[in-house]
Amino acid sequence: MKSRTLPIVATGVALALALAGCSSANGGSSSGADATVVVGSLYEPTNLSNVDGGGQGVNEAFQDNVYEGLFRLGDDGDVTPLLASSYDTSEDGLTYTFTLRKGVRFHGGGTMTSADVKSSIERVTAEDSQSSRKSSLAVIKAIDTPDDDTVVVHLSQRSISFVYNLSYVWIVPSAEKSLKTEEDGTGPYELADRKRGSSLTLDPFSGYWGEKPKNGGVEFQYFTSASTLSNALASGSVDVVTSIQSPDALSRFTADTSKYTVSEGKSTTKELLAFNDAQGPFTDVELRQAISAAVDRKALLKAIWGDYGTVNGSMVPPTDPWYEDLTSVNAYDPAKAKELLAEAGKADGFTFTLDTPTYDPHPAVAQYLQSALRKVGVTVKVNSISADEWYTKVYQQHDFEATLQEHVNDRDVVFYGNPDFYFGYDNTDVQKDISDAEQASSEDQQTALLKQANEQIVRDAASDWLYLYPQIVVSDKDVTGYWKNGLNSQFPVSGITVG
Repeated sequence: MKSRTLPIVATGVALALALAGCSSANGGSSSGADATVVVGSLYEPTNLSNVDGGGQGVNEAFQDNVYEGLFRLGDDGDVTPLLASSYDTSEDGLTYTFTLRKGVRFHGGGTMTSADVKSSIERVTAEDSQSSRKSSLAVIKAIDTPDDDTVVVHLSQRSISFVYNLSYVWIVPSAEKSLKTEEDGTGPYELADRKRGSSLTLDPFSGYWGEKPKNGGVEFQYFTSASTLSNALASGSVDVVTSIQSPDALSRFTADTSKYTVSEGKSTTKELLAFNDAQGPFTDVELRQAISAAVDRKALLKAIWGDYGTVNGSMVPPTDPWYEDLTSVNAYDPAKAKELLAEAGKADGFTFTLDTPTYDPHPAVAQYLQSALRKVGVTVKVNSISADEWYTKVYQQHDFEATLQEHVNDRDVVFYGNPDFYFGYDNTDVQKDISDAEQASSEDQQTALLKQANEQIVRDAASDWLYLYPQIVVSDKDVTGYWKNGLNSQFPVSGITVG
């Protein structure tokens, strides 16, 4: 089975280079159905695989564009069939039978069969998989393929989120070994070019089974700072920005609504001060609570985002059914922080290292935390690391004391039920609640159990959830058809038109 393998061209990320390659003063190209849409983003994929540490960027560029799943998570949070035309569930909830859509072709020329679906699911659950949904799909006991159009999945226990979790599984050909530098999806676009540090270009796939894209192709342009990203939109070098990263950048566009469209959606992206709960100083609950009480999250949010964004209080955003306002738990109280430090045996303070990704807004957040924690006697050493370094050092090796990171997914409080996740949070009561919630017979039961688990996670200050990002997409006025909410960092582009 043939797949498209592309050279990876190393390039600089200087602004002059980043703003080059776009032909129109009003955006990426001429208007109409043949227009190439130029998308500006801060999230360049580290590789092209969603099970090999490709990061937020590969999901943004490839989900529902290059790759598709059996199901699709919509911009409203609803899950609908995509490559599965229908499915049935057994009475006991342990067997799912999926009927596949016929005539679906991979970009490399093959036709999708049940064998491809089986191997794609196993790719996510494999021992060496780095998918964040690996543990969620561990309930799979066996997969049968009675014919080319049917997949039967047997579970070891009920999983109320099973269909939702399948929306994260990209269907790839069973013959593929590594998709870190090549792609072979079923989506409306195929990868045309990739220049490391600069851009990623998608062309419409002529053999696509579904509705054809409403544009002539898409180019994702990548930037290393919020200011250069905003400058690119203001100069007409990009048509749309997937998420604006600062209020200063936003003001120039809200001031000219005749030229730009500013869309504020529902965000699921949390800025976390994530502790290593399994080793180092933050195995101590009181120490974590002290750090949380020392940080004025409202002031931090104001400093980073002005009047935008939300102080959330937990990993659960308001779009999740089990959301509760828990901002009063471990609330800002410097005097309480000092008491907790004393109770933890750190009355004279202590020092810890904060591994900080170099892209916005993390450096500014780190500076704020340094200043805030200094007031209660805690010294923060900032260790600036690249996205690639963060993935290896923090996510894979768990070699850190504390770190900053944005978590984009909805329904991701379940990560705290996995002590092997990089947080290292290990609470057996929480693990039981999360496990029981997944086996719940109703959504009401699931919601009650996850609320209970989340309340304990917050009381334990397993992390410090600093704020919920605003979800603000900005485009030229003549650009329409993009998603507004960006759940899980998705940015489907087939409906975008220019002019």
